[in-house]
Amino acid sequence: MNKGLTPFSAVWHPYTRASAIAEGRTPVIVRGDGIYLIDDHGRRYVDAIASWWCAALGHSHPRLIAAIQQQASALQHSILANLTHPQAEELARRLAAMMPTPERHVLFASDGASAVEQALKIAAQYWHNIGRPERRRFACIHGAYHGDTFGAMAVGYLDQWHRPFKPWLAEAIQLPFPDTTSARWHKSLDPHRDELAAVIVEPLCLGAAGMRMYPAERLRALGDWCTANNTLLIVDEIAMGFGRTGRWFAFEHAGIDPDLVCVGKALTGGTLPMSATIAKNFIYETFTDRPVDRTLQHGHTFCGNPIAAAAANEALRVYEDMDAPARAAALGARMAERLDTLRGRSGIADVRCLGLIGVVELETESGAAAVPRPHRIRLRLQEQGILLRPLGNVLYLMPPLVISESELDALVQAFASAIASECG
Repeated sequence: MNKGLTPFSAVWHPYTRASAIAEGRTPVIVRGDGIYLIDDHGRRYVDAIASWWCAALGHSHPRLIAAIQQQASALQHSILANLTHPQAEELARRLAAMMPTPERHVLFASDGASAVEQALKIAAQYWHNIGRPERRRFACIHGAYHGDTFGAMAVGYLDQWHRPFKPWLAEAIQLPFPDTTSARWHKSLDPHRDELAAVIVEPLCLGAAGMRMYPAERLRALGDWCTANNTLLIVDEIAMGFGRTGRWFAFEHAGIDPDLVCVGKALTGGTLPMSATIAKNFIYETFTDRPVDRTLQHGHTFCGNPIAAAAANEALRVYEDMDAPARAAALGARMAERLDTLRGRSGIADVRCLGLIGVVELETESGAAAVPRPHRIRLRLQEQGILLRPLGNVLYLMPPLVISESELDALVQAFASAIASECG
């Protein structure tokens, strides 16, 4: 055993500046309970961003723990190549049934970027399968984020994160953010209709780009364009899916029927890593092996892991029992009413909400502060037992769906007060 190592000194923390680790303000989390994370000193923190948007059912949910324990005692893992198991079969049927048209097949993976990568490869090979290999380009919304693998970065490039990798990325067609009219999208897409494999979008809210929201009508217009121009539409529901926006999936607000849907994060209630790519059958049916082998040569070691699938199946039952979309809509309306008191105040550029997502965007601070204002607010709230992660000048709340009204009121009050104190 190595001697003299401090706790977690060998951990490379994702999306974390080295200076933040050096400051020594990194809580050591040892337990979770409902909406709270608990550190090694017994201090409780409200998980106000649902641990990167995935812990929609909070922490240590008894039904999820029971499902995991029961499955772990029977079958821990089995590959899905030339084999199957009941949990994966049930989960695939459940996910397909949640789509507007249930005739689908589901390819599992372990994280959101992998689900996106699968969708891109499926779309590209689909056109190859049907003899249209010239349709090989992708279009995406400028500023969107779809993950950190190379394919996902190509259609979700954020310069502040991905600049070192730009020379290695395929060039995607960039669509302007849809904050005016859908005609701008059509103008960008029309010249490329014959070479497009697919358009990929985050529905209604660009998460990592700063919770930038756009109207459902824009997404509906894009869906109509894809249908009219025989172009596949990939919808990335990894962050927005499973009730968060007030519908089971954000694309439902637009009344569209995507060809490929990527899900993850809240799929297992935040307990275990699992994601999925849900494809319409007309796509799946082109991946035949007779007379020519067009098998999708793609997969992940833990694709459809039985324990993760058991957790996901139980999470879907819990979401259904609690009517997650209705709960998110009701709690979100309550949160929006309270956050609206910040609108128009000095230092605040915008206040916006979608389901149980509440966003306050700050104006750019004049001068160069040693600690930027969003992080001063973050640290102030951390001292009060609330965990946030700003996105540039954007502060947001995305708490577990199991939060009570009183817990939500207290959280929003503390959030708004901290912002008001820093903004003067």
